[in-house]
Amino acid sequence: MVKSITAAGGNARFLLADLSSLDDVHRLADEAGEVDVLVNNAGVYTPLGSSLELTAENYTMMFDTNVRAPFLLVQRLAPGMIARGSGSIINIGSVAARGSMPGMSLYGATKGAIESLTRSWAAEFAQSNVRVNTVAPGTINSDNVSAVLGEDRPEFEQANPTRRNGSPREISQAVLFLASDRSSYVNGSVMTVDGAFSAVLM
Repeated sequence: MVKSITAAGGNARFLLADLSSLDDVHRLADEAGEVDVLVNNAGVYTPLGSSLELTAENYTMMFDTNVRAPFLLVQRLAPGMIARGSGSIINIGSVAARGSMPGMSLYGATKGAIESLTRSWAAEFAQSNVRVNTVAPGTINSDNVSAVLGEDRPEFEQANPTRRNGSPREISQAVLFLASDRSSYVNGSVMTVDGAFSAVLM
């Protein structure tokens, strides 16, 4: 990605961080410097399983990565946006936040927290022209998701009115819209990108 950006004449650099680590999250925020657009995309959703089987360690990993890290990054990077009078924060949520999916209690809870934070941050930062929105994907044909679904992948595809799962590119187009001035009056919203999956199942 960095090579393609620089080849097109842009400037880019890659910063590696483990978002489950408090120290790494703080270091990432410090090294990132001034940020106009923050996309909170990194997250974990495994292991999947019954709430009665998941461990305290599973809980900590999911909430540290999916909720604490975005919270701290916004806490550290939003003040610069507020001072400059502009910015866009885009959280990647999930339709699992609003529907009951067996085996996804912890993951759904973390994404529900992200939707709540989105609304709170939008209200807090609106007067400074800093917008906060969430993109909530359905099932996406990424390598990680395909590995988790395994043999169940065709069932998810057939359950969707479009008879297919989405692509990472389709999610990126929603993110690009929310990052751009075309969405200047969109704030505190959850944009569902799931091919009508939640429209018929939730």
